[in-house]
Amino acid sequence: MTINHLAPSGHCCADGPPVDVITWRLCRLLESGFAQDLARRLASTHAVDIHALLQLVDRGCPPELAARILSPIPAPGGSP
Repeated sequence: MTINHLAPSGHCCADGPPVDVITWRLCRLLESGFAQDLARRLASTHAVDIHALLQLVDRGCPPELAARILSPIPAPGGSP
């Protein structure tokens, strides 16, 4: 098993001031192969566990399926 999600690389590791959480989440998802639109939606949804998503993708799960597996279940009476 690899743990590529724990060793970030690319432009998200630039030296300098820290970035906000949503920008960090978006960057990590994009680096892991998520499509831009899906990555933006997941990065701004705090109910989604980004680390769990990255672990699934690291184990070979396609990003779209990983997002579907870990998508939050809507509350009763809420929209699907």
